[in-house]
Amino acid sequence: MSTKVSTKKTFWKGKKPEPDGPPHKRRKLDRSQLRSGSPGLTFVASQDTSTSAFPRGNSTSTIDPELAVDFTTQEIKNGESLATLRKMIFGRLEYKSTQTDPGKYLAIDCEMVGVGIDGEESSLARVSIVNYWGAVQLDEFVKQKERVVDYRTKWSGIRPSDMVGAKQFEEVQKTVAALTKDRIIVGHAVHNDLKVLLLSHPGPCIRDTQHLAAKHNVTSSKRPALRNLVKQELDIVIQGGEHSSVTDARATMAVFRLHRKEWEKGSRPLPVPGAGASNKRKHVESSEPDAPSPPGRGRKGVSSGLSTIVKRTPQTKSKIAVKTASNNWWTTLGASGIAKGSMKL
Repeated sequence: MSTKVSTKKTFWKGKKPEPDGPPHKRRKLDRSQLRSGSPGLTFVASQDTSTSAFPRGNSTSTIDPELAVDFTTQEIKNGESLATLRKMIFGRLEYKSTQTDPGKYLAIDCEMVGVGIDGEESSLARVSIVNYWGAVQLDEFVKQKERVVDYRTKWSGIRPSDMVGAKQFEEVQKTVAALTKDRIIVGHAVHNDLKVLLLSHPGPCIRDTQHLAAKHNVTSSKRPALRNLVKQELDIVIQGGEHSSVTDARATMAVFRLHRKEWEKGSRPLPVPGAGASNKRKHVESSEPDAPSPPGRGRKGVSSGLSTIVKRTPQTKSKIAVKTASNNWWTTLGASGIAKGSMKL
């Protein structure tokens, strides 16, 4: 008679008991101990890492860039204090009453959100303008006419809550146009900002730091990024997390101030406000003395029929003058001795 041996395997959860000892029992976890904070047990709460869980401009995984900035340095570069420019970028300056006016130079920067299919099209969501000293002249959010597919919060810093109370595009566009009229605009790749605003600006009144930095060999790159240019010239870090159009506009103005004397040497003089080609022509014409009007002429350039008649041919555009006789021209007929209607052979 054969004995059947069981081959069933036993699986143990946790530590395998010793061969000669009693089996270990599973210990039931008392969840009340987690709330009471019993020794030896540490409860880690889950953290919300969404875009609404941390303040604007900061991230849970990044360090505040201002902590590594030296605001007390006495270094002077191209006549500008680096400490003052750094404070201006991070909004640590207190402005005098004379430094809050728009002035001659204005720096502009815009932030966009994604609309359209997959959010690939850019739509203006925020525009900021600061003056030469970094004082904010305009900082407005723009209401969207299309459904926003991607707020691009990681880069733009724009959230759905920012659209509450935002102004219409036409109102913001009109304000920007009025503020920048007859002033010099400073921007980094500023053509992108003007494009999204659907505005144009005279070439002599534009200072593009990206173009000027490459033109004057400030950097080896033909189109340097603003964060790289600021790091090189001011030794600070911007755009480490969410972008701020106010900070970027101030950083652009800081870079321009460092090289303003050199960059302004090759700039064309600004046109006189409100003086165009037509105004200049009118001024020249009005400064010339009025010529005496010939007899028989009425309006200028219009013949009365008794003076010189000017004919302009479309082919050669030459002037053919046909002079008429004086008054009573019919009395001279027949004065040559030839009778009227006769023919001399």
